[in-house]
Amino acid sequence: MFTGKENKISADHLQAGETITVIGFGESMTPKIKSGEPVIVAPVTAETILKKGDVVFCKVAGNYYLHKITAIRNGTTFQISNNHGHTNGWVSKKCIYGVMVKKI
Repeated sequence: MFTGKENKISADHLQAGETITVIGFGESMTPKIKSGEPVIVAPVTAETILKKGDVVFCKVAGNYYLHKITAIRNGTTFQISNNHGHTNGWVSKKCIYGVMVKKI
C-alpha cells in the first residue's frame, strides 16, 4: 500500500483507485488526528456519499489537505475546514480525492 503526504502524488494514487496511507503534519486537525499520525484513506468514487464531519483528502485553492467537511450546499459543493474552525474554502466533489476510513 502506498504511503504518502498531503500532496499531488497521494492524490494521483487515490484517483487511480488505490486505498492509501496518508501522513499529515501540523496541528490543524488535533485532537482528531495528531501530527504525523498515519490514516487510511479510500478513494472517492461517483458512488461515494460524502457527509458533514467526514475527514477527506482534498485540494482547496491549490493546497492539499486532510481536513473535514463542515457544510454541504445542494449536495454538490463541500466546505472544507480544519478541526479548529478555520474554513479553507468550498470545493466540488471532483476536488475530493479520498475519505479517511481509519487511523493506524
